[in-house]
Amino acid sequence: MKSLIRRLLAEPLCQFVILGAILFAGYSLVSNQVGGNAGAIIVTQGKIENLAATFAATRQRSPTQEELIGLIQDYIREEVLYREAMALGLDRDDTIIRRRLRQKMEFLSADTSAQAEPTEEEMQAYLAAHPETFRVEPRFTFRHVYLDPQRRPATLSRDIERTLTELRKDGSKAKIATQGDSLLLEQEFDNAPALEVQKTFGQEFFEHLTKLTPGAWDGPVRSGYGVHLVFLIERTDGYVPALAEVREQVRREWTHARRADASETFYQQLLKRYSVMVEEPQRLAAVANSKIQSPDTSK
Repeated sequence: MKSLIRRLLAEPLCQFVILGAILFAGYSLVSNQVGGNAGAIIVTQGKIENLAATFAATRQRSPTQEELIGLIQDYIREEVLYREAMALGLDRDDTIIRRRLRQKMEFLSADTSAQAEPTEEEMQAYLAAHPETFRVEPRFTFRHVYLDPQRRPATLSRDIERTLTELRKDGSKAKIATQGDSLLLEQEFDNAPALEVQKTFGQEFFEHLTKLTPGAWDGPVRSGYGVHLVFLIERTDGYVPALAEVREQVRREWTHARRADASETFYQQLLKRYSVMVEEPQRLAAVANSKIQSPDTSK
């Protein structure tokens, strides 16, 4: 008898009947709790497959029969509570729900536009219309020697002149590790982007660096740390790249812009269905006017 029961339980048809019985029992229980007018809750085969697929994607395995039954029961509970909450109007005036629904509406408007692929002409036109978005910033390769003004309050000018003379004598072969004062920065920067230079040394240093002649020691160049003697090896000017260099970036930005345009168009079409009136915040306006018109007693 036990072996017969095991064979029956192993049959897919029998498993389906058991699941159906559980669903019916769950529905009966729900109906008794919320009343006979609650409406039908039908858990379709497609929904069951979706629950199982979501479980598998999260756990990296298929659910057991008991786990699948638990998923179905949890879905029924969620559906019942959701319907009752909606019937009670609990979704109204809830900031979080309003924002979530807004996001869903915006996603709906963006779905169609996201499916379109830009043509070569459209990407080229977008690049031409937004050159600064794709501009390659200038880059600098340089060496520097740091002199700390706080360590040399009385001899800074003399030390700058002496060190600069020694560095110019050796040129590009100068041994900078033994020169100047210690600083928690590298003494050599290779192909550093302009933004990195600005963040590291400050705007004044960056602007001075753009004016230096490559191949010679120069200074002093001031930064937020103090003064530097700088040997500019190479400066690569910024430029707007060709489409072939930034194709994927242009495609991404074009798609983003298309989605934004579609969302705005969708919103403007919906807005036409409504008559909008914004009441003047009289209390705030009165306070603002009183402040504007009040005499200045500070003089």
